[in-house]
Amino acid sequence: MNDQNATPPRIKVGLEIHRQLDTEHKLFCGCPTDFAESEPEEKFLRRLRPTQSELGQVDQAALFEFHRGKSIIYESDHLTSCLVEMDEEPPGKLNEEAVEICLTAALFVKAKPVDEIHVMRKVVIDGSNTTGFQRTAVVAMDGMLRVDDKEIPVTQISLEEDAARKTTQTRELGGYIIDRLGVPLIEITTGPVLETPSEVEKVALAIGTTLRATRKVKRGLGSIRQDLNVSIPNGALIEIKGVQELELLAKAVELEVQRQQTLLQIKEELGKRNVKPESIERKYTDLSDIFSNTKARVLKEAISKKGTVLAVKLPGFGGLLGRELSLGLRLGTELSNRASFWAGVGGIFHTDELPSYGITEEEVKRAKERMNSEPQDALVLVADDEPRAKDALDAVVERAQEALAGIPEETRTAMPDGTTRYMRPRPGAARMYPETDVPPTPVTTELMAKLKRDLPETPEHEAKRHMERFSLNEKLAKQLVDSDYLKLFEVIAASSKVQTSFIATALTEICKSLEREGFPIHDVPDDKIEAIFRLVDQGAMAKEAIADLLKWQTKHLNLDPKEGLTELGLHMITERELEQVIDRHIEKNRKLVQEKGSAAFASLMGSVMSEVRGSIEAKVVSEKLKAKLADAVKK
Repeated sequence: MNDQNATPPRIKVGLEIHRQLDTEHKLFCGCPTDFAESEPEEKFLRRLRPTQSELGQVDQAALFEFHRGKSIIYESDHLTSCLVEMDEEPPGKLNEEAVEICLTAALFVKAKPVDEIHVMRKVVIDGSNTTGFQRTAVVAMDGMLRVDDKEIPVTQISLEEDAARKTTQTRELGGYIIDRLGVPLIEITTGPVLETPSEVEKVALAIGTTLRATRKVKRGLGSIRQDLNVSIPNGALIEIKGVQELELLAKAVELEVQRQQTLLQIKEELGKRNVKPESIERKYTDLSDIFSNTKARVLKEAISKKGTVLAVKLPGFGGLLGRELSLGLRLGTELSNRASFWAGVGGIFHTDELPSYGITEEEVKRAKERMNSEPQDALVLVADDEPRAKDALDAVVERAQEALAGIPEETRTAMPDGTTRYMRPRPGAARMYPETDVPPTPVTTELMAKLKRDLPETPEHEAKRHMERFSLNEKLAKQLVDSDYLKLFEVIAASSKVQTSFIATALTEICKSLEREGFPIHDVPDDKIEAIFRLVDQGAMAKEAIADLLKWQTKHLNLDPKEGLTELGLHMITERELEQVIDRHIEKNRKLVQEKGSAAFASLMGSVMSEVRGSIEAKVVSEKLKAKLADAVKK
């Protein structure tokens, strides 16, 4: 483990924020940007292959995906996709509305627009694009965002098409729905100047706020994706893809720094053990006979299917494969991930974790004897058909040799707990080449002048205006502007007598809290949220019941909130019914009232509210209880 008291290394982090644009139609066709709600109407199968760049080069990341040998099955319907998404028809011209949104964002961060927008093809053959590439275009460059009195360079603003939605993934087959394919995305890239995990989170929040100020970005899980580029001294540039939650950015940076630090320590230890690249040979030993009667399920299944148990010796790696790099991630995990992605095996076994998984101490002993393993050596075992097992061990040997050099540059995917897993090699320059089917789009001075005239308010001005207009405090106004619910707040506040500060609190703090609890509030349509507040406005429910009704609505997206009100029993009770509840609780706690007098209020308020919460305003409960308690104390 790392020394917790060690001086933190100087880190460099760059951000790439991708956000779906709320446009009338997709980037290169007239299909809407909504997702499919019905069952797919047709399916088609593809096998994607890498292509050479104009210089005859093949991108290594694309070649890697091709060698995995997957076929892809796509699902579609006529409401959300057309022949453009199926790659059966050339793309149309670039979506002008999407271009204007990107240029508006560029004005906010003082970025310089390009004279002409040229669409490029970025090779992507993991199956997420039917074409084998993603279309992307630079819109503006050299901007600046000020965060905590520090100037953060915005190196590039791009417009690109979103990918298809993944449905299934097996060893041989990938599955995607193409309704999301072609939805416009804005990408904002910062320079690698962020120096602390907390600064990364603050800058991401500032970019998100800037994008929301355009009033033209989508909200909800999946509408925003955050990528990180992280490096430390003597480390490597690591690209982390797909951090979903803002709150996970700082943790992802911290864990990546810890991972790289520990890998550098392992490199140093291997050097002390005099391990050389040539020490690690692609020399594999068949151990199937040793495990012919094993109780280990994975090994037993492989052998029963005429597969094999192959092993490789890693000299000097004993005790290092089990070393934790960060939060449950070990060097052995790194080797296993590489083997899984390259060869499609379920994983590996290594002697730092054995005996375990049904593999006995005697079986481990016999394997070590067969392979002349010394105490400082490690063995890695793979069970599968022979060609796949060899491919897996090739990947293990390659990753072990990379450990001698330190940290390999690679692209990693973010996990829900902030850790990362190997995704693919880092892409090279051969990944990009011009799109010949889409003509350039000029950015005229007339267009920029129009956008400047129509430029929306800055987030700062917007927060100040909402403080004045809706009597919000500064904190609540900023939270509202930083949220995805600003437009909805304005609609509800304009048509409701509910206190504006409560509306703002519900749409920011309450919704955020429910999201953290796992309730997908972002999936609830705006009209359903409006209807919930309308019930409060009409006196049909107490505002304290909003959280419970929102939870119910996440599981009944197409139902009227009134049905939830009935199902949950959240209808308002009368003041007379409330008095009866209070009388019952006072009588039940007569001894407490006699001992504490009016000081029994807090305890009684809790017990009464546990029964009537959501059925009547807490203020009314408090007033009635104080009066009733005062009478009871006098008796």
